[in-house]
Amino acid sequence: MADIPCKAFTFALLACCVLPSRVAAQELPHPWLDAGALRTVSSEDGVTDPAVRGVWQSRGYGRILAIDEDGPRQYEVGASCYSPERGDRSLSAMDSVGYRYFRLLPDGESAIFQLLRGDTNVVFDRLPALPEACTEPVDTSPTGVAAAFLDAFERHYAFFDRRPPDHKARAARVRATLRPDMTDAELWDALAAYMDGLSDSHTKLIGEVDGERRRIQDGQGVTLPRVRATEGGERDWLIGLIDQAVDELGGTAHHTGRDRILWGEIDGRVGYLQIFQMGGFTDREDFGSDQWAAAELAEFDRIMDEAFAAFAATGVKGVVLDLSNNRGGWDQIAKAIPGRFTDRAYTGFTTVTHGSGLAPFAHTIEPAEGPRFTGPVAVLTSDVTVSGGELATLALRQNPRVVQMGSTTRGSFSTPLAKRLPNGWLLELSNEVFAAPDGTVFEERGLPAAVELEIFPASAPVAGHWQAVRHAAGLIAPE
Repeated sequence: MADIPCKAFTFALLACCVLPSRVAAQELPHPWLDAGALRTVSSEDGVTDPAVRGVWQSRGYGRILAIDEDGPRQYEVGASCYSPERGDRSLSAMDSVGYRYFRLLPDGESAIFQLLRGDTNVVFDRLPALPEACTEPVDTSPTGVAAAFLDAFERHYAFFDRRPPDHKARAARVRATLRPDMTDAELWDALAAYMDGLSDSHTKLIGEVDGERRRIQDGQGVTLPRVRATEGGERDWLIGLIDQAVDELGGTAHHTGRDRILWGEIDGRVGYLQIFQMGGFTDREDFGSDQWAAAELAEFDRIMDEAFAAFAATGVKGVVLDLSNNRGGWDQIAKAIPGRFTDRAYTGFTTVTHGSGLAPFAHTIEPAEGPRFTGPVAVLTSDVTVSGGELATLALRQNPRVVQMGSTTRGSFSTPLAKRLPNGWLLELSNEVFAAPDGTVFEERGLPAAVELEIFPASAPVAGHWQAVRHAAGLIAPE
């Protein structure tokens, strides 16, 4: 999931919102190397750690946290500052979690905050007080909502250089449509028009208009829209893919992890492992908590231990890791997968947040403690492979025994930055830049396969998949 900035605050911020000049942590390009131990913002009884109380402003995420004894209150800050109305429910997974953990820097004037344990290092700096602008009434008018929407894109969106939209022209068109008396439906249409053609599945607008939940999201690739338009749609397609794989794997087939993982052996010679999602392996509903994280990792490790022990007992000559239908999820799982195919630690990829002024953070792939396979591996990808599936693939590409086969991935890597607009609608946008260790960025263009295979052909989107699996198996473990 979801690093951070100061550079973004040079955009004519309200004077009261500018970072105090005494902050020295900006001079540290790698603050995570100097930060103290990880601590929870609040204890189990809801009382906050005294060391973290006060007012904090993020670098680049456009946020202020005002933390008192009872907990944090979050403000969105940019050209204005407001604490949005959240309602009684979350609109997405990223919208459902707040900052749970922190690590103080030595001077105590800066800290790293995290949503999840081991998550993105978001740097915040202390402010002497909550800026006065944050205490003013929230402007929920069409003009106020649109201004916050456009300001968020201008300050935080990291990929205008890679994606089609002309921000200035699109913003001008939005402003030209604004009227004080426009309805929610008209405002929604205006903002949705801005996002049309963005080609970024991590950037979306979610909200309720006239009692109806709405969602605008572009960049779904070719395969999913094509499948969804067929009779039976995506559901029948997925059922067909799973049934076919189970039949082909025979008695070795294991469909487990709440249907998120499928593994077995192909002809007793090649291991097969398909992972549909990076998480959701348990039925816990306390997303983001330590208990949730521990349970998810424990169940994933249990399944991997069983699968890789079986591969070792059979003596498989290779493994097909099928991420061709992986829809992403928790980054910790995405990093755990390549750990099953290495005996040494290595850098899988780096991340840096747009406008943070920080150096890229190197994500290390650690060898798994359980059974591993260090022979030849084919990782299958398609334009359905996205987000966490792409992170795992990017890390696997740094392993010389792994070959990417199939077709180019979706090209949406960034953990979404979730920002509530003044009227409660949710905007998520891509603000983190993921790169290979050599600095190559694959956002928008995706990760190209070294061996091209048609994974979900239009004429046979189910049967064609297993044909590709068998072809990949034959390439890494020829008879």
